[in-house]
Amino acid sequence: MAFRAIRLVLPSVATAFKTAQVVQKESVHMTAVRYLKYGWWAYALGERTTPRLKQSSKIISVDGNIASGKGALAQKLADKLGMLYMPEPDTFYLDKMSGEKETLPVEFNGMCSLEKFYRDPKAADGNSYRLQLWMYTMRLLHYSDAIEHLLTTGQGVVVERSPFSDMVFLDAMFKQGYIRKECVQHYNEIKHISICEFLPPHLVIYMDVPADEVQKKLTQSGKSYLQNVPLAYLKSIEDSYKKTFLPQISEKSELLMYDATQVQDVEKVVEDIEYLKFEKGPWLEQDDVTYHHMRILVEDKQMVASLTHIPRFLPEITIGAHDYDEKYYAFKSLPGKKYAQGYNADVGDKYIWLK
Repeated sequence: MAFRAIRLVLPSVATAFKTAQVVQKESVHMTAVRYLKYGWWAYALGERTTPRLKQSSKIISVDGNIASGKGALAQKLADKLGMLYMPEPDTFYLDKMSGEKETLPVEFNGMCSLEKFYRDPKAADGNSYRLQLWMYTMRLLHYSDAIEHLLTTGQGVVVERSPFSDMVFLDAMFKQGYIRKECVQHYNEIKHISICEFLPPHLVIYMDVPADEVQKKLTQSGKSYLQNVPLAYLKSIEDSYKKTFLPQISEKSELLMYDATQVQDVEKVVEDIEYLKFEKGPWLEQDDVTYHHMRILVEDKQMVASLTHIPRFLPEITIGAHDYDEKYYAFKSLPGKKYAQGYNADVGDKYIWLK
């Protein structure tokens, strides 16, 4: 018998909320009321979402190839529009959200490495697919944080790449022979049962930067593991965006496309956004009842992460039962994992271990 290990233990919702105030540019759930967990009683006692939503209560996703300038544009747009900027999550997103003072080893973070992927994308240990699946889970959690912030505060959010576009990277990996066909089939199953639980961004902004320019930026980045990213891989990502993702997402979300020169004029981008009528997409069909159920889902991070769990035997993501137990108890033995955060709040960040 074997078990698939994505993450042994997810942080508590309250822990993630408090840490988000430090990690992200703006404070997430910054009001005192937000520390009270939303639930069925809140709705029964009159808590409603629609009264706090305004014209600017939107989720904007800035998408594009690697090193295309997504982060810079997303941050500038958030500043101009008075929205929350949520940078793209990395493989250690859970550690940041749960308040770890130092990032935990990779064995507790998907057992994958981004650096290893770029150095050896065809590694025999299955790192490439573990990385892709782990990052999809991180982006789901990241996006659920964005939706929760929007519905809780009414403030719009600008995210750097949403989980809706993750398929373009999987397609590119498969075309370059980095992952097996069985992995693609498994990923498609997971995405089919998980992404449907979330509403797409109100607006997707695509950074149209040619693959050869992206490769040039990567070689100038100063990171040694990005010096030799194949042009064919970058071109596959670009083609998948234009041929698959953008046509599909344009049916549900507003879509704006800019090249590297156009995007320098942030004022013009803001003006284009203000002219949009946002007259399509599933957000128009929502009411207080559906928002209620959505809030119940997105605040339960364990439930969000479980959406990516389909029991299939794949060597890339499966470990034996004994190895699973060993890693699980190793994680639980880490300082601060025995009790919930704040159990001994009077001693600050220290935890008292009872023997």
